Amino acid sequence: MPPCLPPLALYIHFPWCVRKCPYCDFNSHAPRGGDIPAARWRDAVIADLDAALPRIRGRRIHSIFIGGGTPSLLPPPVLEKLLDTLRARLPLAPGAEITLEANPGTVETARFGEYRAAGINRLSLGIQSFDDDMLVRIGRIHDGDGARRAVVAALSHFERVNLDLMYALPSQTPAMALADLETALAFGAGHLSCYHLTLEPNTPFARNPPALPDDDTAADIQEAIEARLAAAGFEHYEISAFARPGQQCRHNLNYWRFGDYLGLGPGAHGKITTPGGVVREARHKHPARYLEGAARGDFIQARRTVGAAELPFEFMMNALRLAAGVPESLFSARTGLSPSAIAAGVSTARARGLLDSTPGRLRPTAQGRRFLNDLLQIFLC
Repeated sequence: MPPCLPPLALYIHFPWCVRKCPYCDFNSHAPRGGDIPAARWRDAVIADLDAALPRIRGRRIHSIFIGGGTPSLLPPPVLEKLLDTLRARLPLAPGAEITLEANPGTVETARFGEYRAAGINRLSLGIQSFDDDMLVRIGRIHDGDGARRAVVAALSHFERVNLDLMYALPSQTPAMALADLETALAFGAGHLSCYHLTLEPNTPFARNPPALPDDDTAADIQEAIEARLAAAGFEHYEISAFARPGQQCRHNLNYWRFGDYLGLGPGAHGKITTPGGVVREARHKHPARYLEGAARGDFIQARRTVGAAELPFEFMMNALRLAAGVPESLFSARTGLSPSAIAAGVSTARARGLLDSTPGRLRPTAQGRRFLNDLLQIFLC
């Protein structure tokens, strides 16, 4: 048992999209018949929270993240009632970060002001690209102009906005990727997430792969993006995350520092520190199964206590995503294990040049960030 409980965050999963993208392996579904049971979903999430309250009794919530799917399909009154209920049930930290994921679209963009009035204070926009041809190639339903309008609307209502961009898209060149980045930078958003397009199993792109840039070209694109963002004053604080000072995503930082989080909604995962150890749990994944189970108070598909032998890898898998790493003392504080549990791995990683040699700090070197999987394998049980 760790000597003190870590910070606690709340993740809520909204599982529906207008159309599922061919590269996406998230728990997202196009609604049958076009109707989304938003109010029923909200009521199920509230019931899920009520069932979970005994496990987090008295703990303060430091951030809330509503992800998906496309949560910006939520009617504002449904979202407002959900947030009002959360505030009534849970003690929120002053100034708690409350993020909503959104996609560009005429209907969603028109709702941004109402989302802000309901209590959302950070918006994460799934832009992916401003290039019309690229957007068609990756199966997005918005175009470049729609993406631009969405960014303008978001920044008119929110001081904290993240833009998601993807690179190494089908037939994309470094110049094309940088053109996307320059467009994003021109708006002045304080946070950018830049993701390499990967072919995930069980997706249409995995079954019928598009013509992607080769590894060398993809690496050139990545290096060009990192250099341009550094020149623009962005800190590359996590593998795929770049932020201006004070604009880091506090919710995600809690994940990477091995904090706790309660996951609500279809397929949501959670990590809760208990007197018996670190417990991981997962909700029923399919929306229909989750909604049907709500009437019976049946939300959990799986729950297990993480074994002591697994904790070093789990901790490192999160902490070493951070460019600055974490204090070495955080390992014991979050896991309850002695520093000796990772001593051999730390020594090996430092000898291989993958982990910085600064005493008292667990921080990947530039090589360690480039070969993160190799670094993490050292800590596998």
